[in-house]
Amino acid sequence: MQEGHIPRVLQVTPELNAGGVERTTLEIAEAISRAGGLALVASAGGRLEPDLETAGGELIKLPLQTKNPFVAIANAWKLGALARQRRVDIIHARSRAPAWSAFFAARLTGKPFVTTFHGIYNFRSPLKRFYNSIMTRGDAVIANSHYTREHILENYDVEPQRITVIPRGVDLAQFDRSKVPTSEIEITRGDWGLAPQDARCVVIAPARLTRWKGQLVLIEAVRMIEARRPGALKVVLAGDPQGRQGYVTELKAAIEAAGLQEVVLIAGHISHMPTAFAAADIAVFPVIEAEAFGRGAVEAQAMGVPAIASNLGGFTETIVEGETGFLVPPGAAQALAGAIERTMDLGRDARAEMGRQGQRRVQNLYSKTALQTATLAVYQRLLRDAEQRKTVTKHEPVL
Repeated sequence: MQEGHIPRVLQVTPELNAGGVERTTLEIAEAISRAGGLALVASAGGRLEPDLETAGGELIKLPLQTKNPFVAIANAWKLGALARQRRVDIIHARSRAPAWSAFFAARLTGKPFVTTFHGIYNFRSPLKRFYNSIMTRGDAVIANSHYTREHILENYDVEPQRITVIPRGVDLAQFDRSKVPTSEIEITRGDWGLAPQDARCVVIAPARLTRWKGQLVLIEAVRMIEARRPGALKVVLAGDPQGRQGYVTELKAAIEAAGLQEVVLIAGHISHMPTAFAAADIAVFPVIEAEAFGRGAVEAQAMGVPAIASNLGGFTETIVEGETGFLVPPGAAQALAGAIERTMDLGRDARAEMGRQGQRRVQNLYSKTALQTATLAVYQRLLRDAEQRKTVTKHEPVL
């Protein structure tokens, strides 16, 4: 293998809908394609299929979202055949269920196997721990934060040298406040029910609508603030329920019970988050379970928006207390309300300065380019190692 060879990579992920896993998949496909490599993505597909094509990737549709063992076995054979047919150099799995298929495909074909821990996986039994352990079986294991790396080392039998920390990246060309027209901001605020001269502080909570993301905690915090400061806030819950209609019903009931129908809006999926952040004053991430990285907080800060999050997981790395935002105990509505009010009381100028500090930090630590460069370096290292092993084997004396 020549130095600098750009590999032919098969990334394996369940679906291509909104989410950090999917976005990172697209960003790496873009990096491979721009460098002249082959960027294949095996997945069940989804709304981001056009984005993958734009990034220069090629979608191979397989039912990789399934946990059915018989389908998983069939997927392994199909991935192996695909790897041989398209002369794939590396197979990179990004989620547990498809990782089992990808692992066996890699072993069948002799290809290096890479895994990325995008999340912190719970386990309540030895069987579940074994199921999760597939993510540690990569020849290289990528952790999306130092918190994730420590979780892996504490809970799984994996050599530290196989783990590389590569934080998720933000596309700084896209998440650039100067590129968002004022007219688009006004349209977005209008869609949220805000009049042009509305002086309310806009709080956005961008996350999937699922219980552990903490939207119910935020609603309770907003109820407390509204009791003290009527008409001070507009809160936007921006996220896809992904079929969790029962939870959406619960959120609506909580909003109605608190009398917040004119304050809290369930906006659903928002396709252009830079505009949404530009239309907001504060971004909130009130998770009640540790998040491995927390990309939304980094995106918000890239747009100059102060971030408030639970003092858990990756947020403790991406938010600097009192400088780029605030951290609060998880599930503590009163503390969350206090942090929101504290940010409101800073005033527009001080909030803007906090936002600028966040921007500078994101630019230094969390760019998409840094993610892409570091991931390609992992691929290159694996291919060099594989080439060296071939060379050694070839020259071993026959006994």
